[in-house]
Amino acid sequence: MHSRTSLPTTAEASACAEVLVRHRLLHTAVLAPNGQWLVQSTPQASVRVLDGPAALVELAAQIQHRTRTTRNRTR
Repeated sequence: MHSRTSLPTTAEASACAEVLVRHRLLHTAVLAPNGQWLVQSTPQASVRVLDGPAALVELAAQIQHRTRTTRNRTR
């Protein structure tokens, strides 16, 4: 993996959130007025508060890694 040279933007985090919700990897992801993200994995799950775009992009990377790892195990 290569490291980033800049911090993720709100636009990048919004794009990640949209994809995660569209593919049903998250139930919801909402940008709060203070820049935090409110995410929920299922309708019954507790709401998690993520501190900014970098935290949301990191969550997306974790979900992607978990999805790829699980998919490779089932082949």
